[in-house]
Amino acid sequence: MNSKYLAGLLAGIVGGANAADGQPHALHLEPTTITATREAQKLSEIPASVVRSEGHEIAELRPRHPSEVLNRMPGVRLSNLSGEGHSTAIRQPLTTAPVYLFLEDGIPTRSTGFFNHNALYEINVPQSGGLEVSKGPGSALYGSDAIGGIVNVLTPEPPPQAEFGLSSEIGSYGWKRLLLDAGDSNERDGFRASLNLTRMDGWQEHAGYDRQSALLRWDRQQSDALRVKTVLSYSQIDQAHVGSLNQAEYRHDERHNNIPFSTRQVEALRISSAFDYELDANSLLSFTPYFRDNSMDIIPSWSVSYDPSDYTTANRSFGFLSKYRVDFEPLRTRLIVGLDYDYSPGSREEDSIALTRTSNAHGATDYQLNQAVAPVRIYDYDVTFQSISPYLHGELSPSDKLRLTAGLRYDRMQYDYDNRFNGGQAGASQGVSGAFPGNGWYGHAGDDKVRYRHLSPKLGATYAFTPSLSAFVAYSNAFRAPSESQVFRGSRESNALRAQAAADALLDLKPVLVDNYEIGLRGYGKRLDYQVSLYHMTKKDDILSFQDPLTNQRRAVNAGETLHRGIELGLGVQLSDAWRLDNSLSYAKHSYEKWSVSDSLDYSGKEMEAAPRVIGNSRLNYAPAAFNGGRVELEWQHLGSYWRDAANTSKYGGHDLLHLRGNYLFDAQTEVFASLSNLLDKRYAETSGLNNSGPTYNAGLPRNLTVGVQLRW
Repeated sequence: MNSKYLAGLLAGIVGGANAADGQPHALHLEPTTITATREAQKLSEIPASVVRSEGHEIAELRPRHPSEVLNRMPGVRLSNLSGEGHSTAIRQPLTTAPVYLFLEDGIPTRSTGFFNHNALYEINVPQSGGLEVSKGPGSALYGSDAIGGIVNVLTPEPPPQAEFGLSSEIGSYGWKRLLLDAGDSNERDGFRASLNLTRMDGWQEHAGYDRQSALLRWDRQQSDALRVKTVLSYSQIDQAHVGSLNQAEYRHDERHNNIPFSTRQVEALRISSAFDYELDANSLLSFTPYFRDNSMDIIPSWSVSYDPSDYTTANRSFGFLSKYRVDFEPLRTRLIVGLDYDYSPGSREEDSIALTRTSNAHGATDYQLNQAVAPVRIYDYDVTFQSISPYLHGELSPSDKLRLTAGLRYDRMQYDYDNRFNGGQAGASQGVSGAFPGNGWYGHAGDDKVRYRHLSPKLGATYAFTPSLSAFVAYSNAFRAPSESQVFRGSRESNALRAQAAADALLDLKPVLVDNYEIGLRGYGKRLDYQVSLYHMTKKDDILSFQDPLTNQRRAVNAGETLHRGIELGLGVQLSDAWRLDNSLSYAKHSYEKWSVSDSLDYSGKEMEAAPRVIGNSRLNYAPAAFNGGRVELEWQHLGSYWRDAANTSKYGGHDLLHLRGNYLFDAQTEVFASLSNLLDKRYAETSGLNNSGPTYNAGLPRNLTVGVQLRW
């Protein structure tokens, strides 16, 4: 960090005398963010809505699921989809669609081509050093995927001196977790290592999961000008899925799992080294090469009723992020020029599997693997995703209070597809026959290359009314290239010709295009901090999963235009030395402006399904001196009602939950803690949908208790 920029950050410190009593107050440091430009920058000069949870807040919260952190943020909602799986709503309906960018220390956890909506279970969130969410389309430094928002998980910094920590937990439904971390630093080097071992039997039948995560971080000050940060992170997850319940099961047998064979095994390895070289006091050259290795073996739960399969996807990524930043006068100008590159060869092997189905006592369908029918290979291909993205980002200040920002990014992306069926020629293969789900045909495109290009402009301005009150306005354009599974993996069809036609149509999928307008206000102080933002986002050529009502088959289609509008509010009040109240509230409306995929289906003007208008969260904290730094917290979560279907014929009523947690420090080395989630044992759904038989529910976790102890030396 150059000396002028450091001086600018220090100038953001608010302190001095109180106008009323003349007594000095503790210094208050203005919030900063690193996601916007990949460097620490004052939040008041960022024309975007950014929220952050600090590392010590996450450590104190001890989240069992990433939603426990993110659901505290205004306009952010995650649902728990078994184990640590999740669907996400950030300026979008609750969705598993690829409209978010998930980062670890600014590096995408996966390439665009191999998106995983469960990306946060591939990161060790409970032991992270912080978590930032930039809502809406990303800056010019980020390309495809950053439509709804960017979630950036920060790795923990090395401690200034040697330390070791151990945290052990047990809880309801077989919950067990052991967290270990250690680190040390000297004049040149700093180290941090962490280990997360988690197991849960699951509160529903056949719904347990295991995870093992490890992280190593090495920071080295090679010279006065060169700093190198190397991070190795690894996660392995073995988790079962739970199917959705019908209304009778949800009311009378919510622990039931009608797909006990559905599982996923995930491995994720990432290695990166960030080289930051200060050419002089006003310029920085940054180069971050990385390697990623991802694999997943899965029997998906969501497709058992229409297209049961068992598949393995894998990809390795080689790439780099690079930029040159220079600060100069006049007008406190900053210019960033960068180039990002990603090369990700991958593969898919998929088998159609046979199931048997029976009706249970609640009128729902139970599924079992039919071991008598051998799986049949339906997809077998290699696909390499490659992208190269130059960008330009600039900032200047015409006055002390006004700062202008502009950016431009060009993304060039390509899939190189190698079909291992039919000698690389187009055709169709037949799946399992003679048993449920019946005869099925799957289309295959011939060997091909598919290319996408897009130019994304960004414009913004911030204005500081006072050192602690600022506003911003912004326009951003973003896009999302289709994932490999959307382009090359078609649906099961009734005959070979229909299957091949569907596969050919997938090659013509267009990128999703977004225009976003936003205005916001934020302030902070000793007793009060707040932020409010309003946004208006139009999304064109949205890629949606269309289910044909005649064949019950699904396929990816570009389906017109959607509109996303909302207001988000965050408010924190220090009521007294011991009491604090934090609130987040959002109101949004997500609608189909133009959505027609056939002559008989037109949802234009309807609200989107799984799109609650109101999301709220409040936390009341009591931290008396007698707790030695501990506290008691009562949390209220509110999820408003939403439509279950695009036709707006059925609605989930929403729910309210209470959670209680607390901790007590005996001394600097010993701490005990406990949490009681779903305090009133409320029956609720993490997600709710609609099928031909009526409403469906992914049941939420009943009341559950966790207790633990943490030791630190």
